[in-house]
Amino acid sequence: MSLKETKKLETNRYQLEILIDGERFREAIKEAYKKNGKKINVPGFRKGKAPLHIIETYYGTEVFFEDALNLLYNDVVEEAITESGLKVIDDKMDFDLVSISKEDGVDFKVSLTTYPEITLKKYKGLKAEKHAVKVDAAEVNAELKSLAERNARMISVEDRPSKKGDTVIIDFEGFVDGKAFDGGKAEGNSLELGSGQFIPGFEDQIIGHNIDDEFDVNVEFPKDYGAQELAGKPAVFKVKLHEIKVRELPAIDDEFAKDVSEFDTLKEFKADLKKKALERKEKAAEEAVENELVGQIVDGIEGEIPEAMFEKRLNQSVEEFAYRLQSQGMDFDTYLKYTGGSIDDFKKNFRPQAEMQVKYRLALEKIVELEGIKADDEALEAEYKKLAEGYGIDVDKVKAAIPASEIEKDVAVGKAIDFVKANAVITEVEEKKTESKDEKPAAKKVAAKKPAAKKTTTAKSATTKKPAAKKTASDKK
Repeated sequence: MSLKETKKLETNRYQLEILIDGERFREAIKEAYKKNGKKINVPGFRKGKAPLHIIETYYGTEVFFEDALNLLYNDVVEEAITESGLKVIDDKMDFDLVSISKEDGVDFKVSLTTYPEITLKKYKGLKAEKHAVKVDAAEVNAELKSLAERNARMISVEDRPSKKGDTVIIDFEGFVDGKAFDGGKAEGNSLELGSGQFIPGFEDQIIGHNIDDEFDVNVEFPKDYGAQELAGKPAVFKVKLHEIKVRELPAIDDEFAKDVSEFDTLKEFKADLKKKALERKEKAAEEAVENELVGQIVDGIEGEIPEAMFEKRLNQSVEEFAYRLQSQGMDFDTYLKYTGGSIDDFKKNFRPQAEMQVKYRLALEKIVELEGIKADDEALEAEYKKLAEGYGIDVDKVKAAIPASEIEKDVAVGKAIDFVKANAVITEVEEKKTESKDEKPAAKKVAAKKPAAKKTTTAKSATTKKPAAKKTASDKK
């Protein structure tokens, strides 16, 4: 046994005093010697060939204490946490060495944060409204129009001047005070007139010109322009117009349906679009109900939630965002540089969302505990399959990477949501009008039912992963 004493310091904060007996510590010293003894020089011996007792005599008995403690630290802390029965939420443990010797072993203390003890005011008999969903012909036609625009082709126009909405191919070179400036020249540049891609006034002065026209565009750089040497200054751009193009939309008919779908007729394609739109809306309506109900439960949480939980969720948000950026070819530091923000700004913006996510999860985990909700084998297998499909890997590899105990937690939380809905009074009302058919309830982004595999795989190791290298024997000598 490694746990000597458990002491409560304050709400959700405990101190564990942990012992490593002399025999176990001496074995760790021998292991540390095997790993690091070869790096040590002792007069009279070839490098790395001096016996352990010689090295200890020359450099001191404690020469391998720190390395030995590092070898044991994670295991003994995890053993102590298990023995204490505490549910630890973070790996930010304060370390304090009480004593250390080759004969008696090690006595040290760690202070850690635990999950909060919370109570819920109410989670049965809650009330919520569910908006009935429907999809009308206008929505289907809007989807068809959007598809047509995405499948439009560009055709050249030669019998008229350019106008707003056209895409033109131009060469240009800019001059300030009669001198060309860096970044002000391009050839074969594609520009949609009216898109606002260029500084104000530039695109307007191209409208009305014909192919092969060469002309000047006179503009003034905005005062807040990024390049200070150009900000607020008048400029002249020498422009040549090479080509005028317009977007030609395909006819929305049976041929169009064949081109963009697996259906042979427009009628069949419309029916499928309507079916999928209904499914999306129904899913959104269900999620809105879930978030409304769990939001009510969250509002009734009683208990002090440690700051460490919010900070941990914020750090995960940073990791997830950085991972998405990386998949797009950008690193997080570059993103912050371009946006002119800092990691503190980022966390501040994500703070409300992180707080809600933590409370949401705590509330559902409490319901799991109170109602004795379990994850059955069928639901567990379905979750593994879902994760495997999401990551594009074999199910067996997911099972090998993620312990069933971690997946069971997520499945049980999902069942807790179902329990809350089954015990709620849900009234169906007319569909709520939104600005966009794809608009989602704002609360959706707060309530992640099932954490991604990336988070669950490290949940256990994060409990005790604390390097002791800079806080052990060498600090106490």
